Amino acid sequence: MFYDHVTGPWWAELAQQVPELDVIDVHTHIGQNDPDGFKSTGQELCDGLDAIGARGVVFPMQEPDGYPPANDMVIAESAASDGRLTPFLRLDPEDAPLAEAERALDAGARGIKLHPRGEAFDLDHPALADVYALAGERRLPVLVHAGRGIPPLGHHAVALCERYPGMNLILAHACITDLAWIWRAAPDLPNLFFDTSWWSASDLAALWTMVPPGQILFASDAPYSPPAWAALNNLRCALHAGLTHDQIRLAFGGQTRRLLDREDPLDGGPAMGTTVEVDPLLDRVYTFLVAAVGQALSGEEPAELLTLARMACSVGDDAPQAEACAGMLALMDMRAAFLAEGQGDGRPVRFAPGLQFLIAAAVIARTPSVPVALSPVASPGD
Repeated sequence: MFYDHVTGPWWAELAQQVPELDVIDVHTHIGQNDPDGFKSTGQELCDGLDAIGARGVVFPMQEPDGYPPANDMVIAESAASDGRLTPFLRLDPEDAPLAEAERALDAGARGIKLHPRGEAFDLDHPALADVYALAGERRLPVLVHAGRGIPPLGHHAVALCERYPGMNLILAHACITDLAWIWRAAPDLPNLFFDTSWWSASDLAALWTMVPPGQILFASDAPYSPPAWAALNNLRCALHAGLTHDQIRLAFGGQTRRLLDREDPLDGGPAMGTTVEVDPLLDRVYTFLVAAVGQALSGEEPAELLTLARMACSVGDDAPQAEACAGMLALMDMRAAFLAEGQGDGRPVRFAPGLQFLIAAAVIARTPSVPVALSPVASPGD
């Protein structure tokens, strides 16, 4: 339902720029009971990962009735996935977290997921101290929601990395809660990582330029964002930021593999530390597209803003921005065709069906140095 027949070839063409790219998505979910209305089975997740030839780390969606059965489900689905899924357990600090962690790890889980928003807690919750100690002793990855809906948690995260050096702490969603400053702390904390499961091109550009490449882990947040779209957007950002092929391979799977195997993480070198230039004409399109995303998320069709974005793409066929603008126009056309089908995308209506097309277009506006691969993008009717 997300034009996998287009994103698959588009990804294949873009991924050719980085030979031997073996992708592991470190942030995916399955479950049927999340109050937000999203649902995903193990097979649906595998189908999404298969679109880009990836494997994934998976954990339960929110479960109002507790996590032991959900953790067992994730472990069982992973065991049946022919190696495509690696299970993490999810914990509620108010429900015997150490006992559940030990039980699920013994049953096959390979790491831990914590969601301060879903279960309403802070990282310094007293009941989690023994869980962190266990993760440090066993060299486990612990992935934490660090996105919207919560107060900053960066200072607690830094303190935990310092106290439990054997624990590998992964801050999800580009750590938008604290990205403004925590990138400065990252070089001194080799057990602190950031996943890429976020949509904003500005935030992703900051992540890929300000954080050391070895501390960035590719992630999609499936089913909230399909893996193919997340992979396309993040590979464009990584290439535009100037990462080497080895650094990209490390960020898109190599480092995650080491964390899952409880090996020491590799040093991927210092952050790029470069200022990514913004093209003024493409920035006009970007501004209209981001405003359109916001309006769509509020439940309104952003027709006027998309008209302005289309007019801003009228740079002329001989302009240096022509390829990027053609790609953005194609994506806007694809969104219109997608909505005209009237079938939705399986996501709750309040999450704005077709939003991925606008997000991908905005990423193109901020990554003009990367080829757009026009032929697969411009085929919405195929």
